[in-house]
Amino acid sequence: MADNLTIPEGGFWPAPEVPQPNIYPMEWRVETEKLAAIYEKSKRMVWNPADLPWDGLRAEDFTPEQRLGIMYWFAVLANFDASGPAVFARATIHAFEQHEEDPVRKCFFSITRDEMNHEECCQRAIAALWPGGPLNWTPETDLEKAAHNNIGWLYHNGGRYWQGYTSAVGKYSLAVLFTSFMMGEMAASTLFRGMASGTTHPVFGEMFQRIGRDESRHLQICMTILENEWPGLTDDVKGQITKQLRAGFVFLSMILWEPPEGFWDLPPYFLDNHRVLMSHAREAGLGVLSFEEQAENWKLAIARVRAIVERWGIEFPAIPELDIEGVKVEVIDPEDIIPVF
Repeated sequence: MADNLTIPEGGFWPAPEVPQPNIYPMEWRVETEKLAAIYEKSKRMVWNPADLPWDGLRAEDFTPEQRLGIMYWFAVLANFDASGPAVFARATIHAFEQHEEDPVRKCFFSITRDEMNHEECCQRAIAALWPGGPLNWTPETDLEKAAHNNIGWLYHNGGRYWQGYTSAVGKYSLAVLFTSFMMGEMAASTLFRGMASGTTHPVFGEMFQRIGRDESRHLQICMTILENEWPGLTDDVKGQITKQLRAGFVFLSMILWEPPEGFWDLPPYFLDNHRVLMSHAREAGLGVLSFEEQAENWKLAIARVRAIVERWGIEFPAIPELDIEGVKVEVIDPEDIIPVF
């Protein structure tokens, strides 16, 4: 009851200011209703990877080479998708610390949850066809040794980029971070659409369709946030975005196409063996596009990104590997790349 309150003489003492950055004080500010609506949609679209028809994915339906090729493809994908939960979990914490509006924080959380589903798909596919994969197994044949070694080198590079990301979250603005995210989501939605239509296996078909739907929603989140962040960008920030667009192409080409020369830290034999292993995955009916089809898909995704950023006066980098003209961007330190997918 009010009569039992203790009211100090002179009034209540004001609580100390909370040092920032900090998740406190708590607040639920909403400025972008569209983001709130996307978050509500994400809750309705939740799916469970365990519900996919995994019983239909039988090792005996593939040759050993095909099984190894599929495992290798998912191991490559995991370099991106398995980093997704950690990338967006870190971004979620950062959004709380910076007191971003509530829908931004919730959308980050929804992406984190989706990316955990995508990682689980990699995990389940590998476990079904190659127990111990990606690396906890002993290779015996030359092809197996090549796959095991390539995966080790791939994850070495992933580790380098993760170190860069952990420092980038506090270093770059939301405009830079989300342009990188947007590049990744545009590429991912393009990749999974193509593979969903190309695979001959029902498990993979349903998996890629669901993942592609998630990635399209993530792209919608990125675009909504960028519409708020891009107006009034300084020339310096625009330059950072141009550099990150080039870095995004370099980073994502490992799964979307082939890694460009002179940037990834890879042994000289990596690419030859990568192509052999990818061909086995393709022959297994996974839905891996041909080299030329991958290039066309990448060009389509890049053209969409370019049309978006140039509307805001942001210069697009040259992509000579795909004969795309633009601003020349010098090779940057791998630790400055924001790795996303």
